[in-house]
Amino acid sequence: MDIMARLADWHITPPLIEHPPLHTCDDADRLLVNRPGTRLKNLFLRDNYGRKHALLLTPPDKQVDLKALSRQQGWSRLGFASAERLDRYLGVAPGHVSVLALVNDAQQQVELWLDEDLRDGDDFHCHPLRNTATVLLSRADLQRFTEQTGHTPVWLPVPSR
Repeated sequence: MDIMARLADWHITPPLIEHPPLHTCDDADRLLVNRPGTRLKNLFLRDNYGRKHALLLTPPDKQVDLKALSRQQGWSRLGFASAERLDRYLGVAPGHVSVLALVNDAQQQVELWLDEDLRDGDDFHCHPLRNTATVLLSRADLQRFTEQTGHTPVWLPVPSR
């Protein structure tokens, strides 16, 4: 899928920055990739039974307390979803995850959780289904995108360790 064409169809035309492959936030730090806007850490989570899934967007330096988050959300023990689940639900490989992967979740099986620490952010850094580029998605464009995909963002206070 050409995500940039899909975004353009939805009147979302964010800047696209090409760069070497970045698998983690640390990779961006090591390569000194300097981009304006709000950096994100994207965590694809599942409950203990593998019945519920969530994509959590949080600041890159936050150490999320998954035990406290699962209690807060009323989910059985949260953990990181496998690469196989990531491919099945979001259609991307590890290191390529961003909110834009929700375009592949037509059944809305993945909840979108946004850390309240990001509420004042703008120009969110998102991989366009590949980790060799970054899209700077404005807050308004993020809202438009989630409306188009049917994923209502849930803003929550994400506990940290």
